Amino acid sequence: MAILLSLGVLILALIGAPLFVVILAAAMTGFYFADIPLTVITIEVYRLVDTPLLLALPLFTFSGYILAESNLSMRLVRLTQVFLGWMPGGLAVVAFFTCALFTAFTGASGVTIVAVGALLFPALVQAGYRERFSLGLVTTSGSLGLLLAPSLPLIIYGVIVQQMDLPNPFTIQELFIAGVLPVLLMIVLLGAYSVCSTRGITIARTKFTGQEAWQAVWDMKWELPLPIVVLGGIYSGFFAVSEAAAVTALYVLIVETLILREVKLGRLSSVTVDAMVMVGGILLILGVSLAFTNYLIDAEVPQRLFDFIKTFIDDKFTFLILLNVVLLLLGAILDIFSALVIMVPLIVPMALAFGIDPVHLGIIFLANMQIGYFTPPIGMNLFIASYRFKKPITELYQATIPFMLVLLVALVIITYVPELSLVFLDR
Repeated sequence: MAILLSLGVLILALIGAPLFVVILAAAMTGFYFADIPLTVITIEVYRLVDTPLLLALPLFTFSGYILAESNLSMRLVRLTQVFLGWMPGGLAVVAFFTCALFTAFTGASGVTIVAVGALLFPALVQAGYRERFSLGLVTTSGSLGLLLAPSLPLIIYGVIVQQMDLPNPFTIQELFIAGVLPVLLMIVLLGAYSVCSTRGITIARTKFTGQEAWQAVWDMKWELPLPIVVLGGIYSGFFAVSEAAAVTALYVLIVETLILREVKLGRLSSVTVDAMVMVGGILLILGVSLAFTNYLIDAEVPQRLFDFIKTFIDDKFTFLILLNVVLLLLGAILDIFSALVIMVPLIVPMALAFGIDPVHLGIIFLANMQIGYFTPPIGMNLFIASYRFKKPITELYQATIPFMLVLLVALVIITYVPELSLVFLDR
């Protein structure tokens, strides 16, 4: 019976059943043979719904969908270009910063490529950058903001780990703070590569003028207070994350629909439905995955997996190498939400056993997922960019590999220099 039910779960996965169905079937099978009442699944779902932090998910998602529907991308590109476009490689740096900020607030790498990349790609080519370089830049930049608040993957990682009752708990604010320096490191390394790779090429720069700067700031006058107030409130502890999410949603709704009127009231219902369908999918997967996590812990699966790995690996350094390899491969074949709910319950106990801080682990995890978005052969951003810019997928492979190598260097530093993530935290 156990073999038949396990085969049934495997067949569900192979025929493409929804992820929550596969996880739920696996959890029910495990609980059934462990003689644990299946009501524990509904208890876990209720425990998830009762989590205060979870309020932030639908509110930040709604805000991101509204911002993606507006003309924020054009104003953000103009603002960063005015202030950074005069530098050597300035437009490339503009692209990195713009994409990182846009992805952080919208929570969707693909949206960034479509909305911001569509503006930046022709601008880069017109400024003198090679077409392949420009293509690789906008494709890889789309996922840069995954480590910045209020990124949805950061929040989801925090929710999952906080349900595991760890001996060294953390707050979501600490997770947000931990991602700042790693993202800056990535942008600095990518910017340095951009400058070095364009030597000998005449690149047009924008001249900084006070009038243009003031006009760009004035055009952004309604959106500029948003990161300052919301993120400042989160980092300072003035706002709880759920309170910051509520403030963000209300502010974005008023600005984009009533003041700027870029999101028509008639479109608001469909945008809200799209956002909540995504949230509903995430919550459903989270609920059943936490029930499955409960089974894994009861069955001591992470401990057994740790004991097995210890027969081959006996130090943290080697474990981190193996972890990065596995996560890079998973990032290329799974979407980030699936990877989070499947892998986090397994790797967190093992990482703690090797003495790795859970906040540092979260940054490592999402840095890998960020690179996995454009890792050949099936990274999601590769296909989105191929469709958006009408380029062969093989050309995208060649265009993104140099940027991927630069980010792998950043990943190594993030992995083996935990102080980069934890320097501002008392851990």
